Amino acid sequence: MRAYRYDHLHLRSPDPEKAAAFYTGLLGATEKTRLDNNGALRIVLDLGGVTVFVEQVPAATPVPPPAPFVGIEHIGLVVDDIAAAIEELRGQGVAILAEPKQIKPGLSIAFIGGPDGVRIELLERK
Repeated sequence: MRAYRYDHLHLRSPDPEKAAAFYTGLLGATEKTRLDNNGALRIVLDLGGVTVFVEQVPAATPVPPPAPFVGIEHIGLVVDDIAAAIEELRGQGVAILAEPKQIKPGLSIAFIGGPDGVRIELLERK
């Protein structure tokens, strides 16, 4: 079988500057580069070792439907202290979609709302 390797996650946004600021300012992503992709701004981020393209789309582009839906539903990020992370994000005005809960021994999860309808799961693994 042919080998496949991860390359990037591609997010689309009518305001890539604002979306990238969310990931860099609140979730610790770093900006790697910016480029023009056929007239659309693409900001390339490193989010915890994951390459994320945040690319401009027309303002009228539809947002995803409310979860659950078919397809990629959310991004998962591990944190050391989920309760502290949620309180820090809440203090920054981030929408908390689901409060932290332990779903099995050693694993707690919570969900926050990112820009452009992106759901972000925070996980604490012990």
